[in-house]
Amino acid sequence: MPEFASLEGKTALVTGGSRGIGAAIARELAAAGASVVVGYRSGQEEAEAIAADIGGRAIQADVADADDAKRLVEEAGDLDILVNNAGTTRDGVLARMTDDDWRAVIETNLSSVFYTCRAVSRGMMKRRAGSIVNLSSIVGIHGNWGQTNYAASKAGIIGFTKSLAQELGSRGVRANVIAPGYIKTALTDVIPEEAKEQMLSLTPLGRLGDPEDVAGAVRFLCSDAAAFITGEVLVVGGGLGM
Repeated sequence: MPEFASLEGKTALVTGGSRGIGAAIARELAAAGASVVVGYRSGQEEAEAIAADIGGRAIQADVADADDAKRLVEEAGDLDILVNNAGTTRDGVLARMTDDDWRAVIETNLSSVFYTCRAVSRGMMKRRAGSIVNLSSIVGIHGNWGQTNYAASKAGIIGFTKSLAQELGSRGVRANVIAPGYIKTALTDVIPEEAKEQMLSLTPLGRLGDPEDVAGAVRFLCSDAAAFITGEVLVVGGGLGM
């Protein structure tokens, strides 16, 4: 019997793949049999180490730049899977948020998804197959104090992906969203203990998520096991916000 959610023979690109959730996704897709390209902007040593470990390739690119995003997709080759995970935060209350803080988050988190999806869509449509998974956040659904820029970018990913799913569906290409809750990463490591306790009190499963929790969900949506799922938002948050 074939392995559940197998990605054998498929080629995948994971942006923001040098650390945290992106690195876990790259490892999970490779474990499922995919040939994985680890896209990264910084963290060359980490990205190359992960690529070497999983038998993949690491390619540097700033996906917030349209030309660089296009180059990344072209160098990655004929892609069966695109996972947009690259992201950043520049938190602060709206009254004191600078134009640069707004633009940096929107460009890195949202415009990058547009650039990479545009670059990959033509080839996937021609082959009449492909799976795109874009990483949003529970903040994009419920909002969060001090994160108007981040919430806007992550909410935008949801609307973008639902529209994309409608455009590509007739060509056999699927597009879905993963919205993680609070996951153990470098970003959550710096959250004050009191704030973490509040998050945990609102999470029915009573723990922060691991990057691997998100990676498993991404693997499923990328696979043929999810062949009739498109335009959906899967929240991986331990029940937070339900």
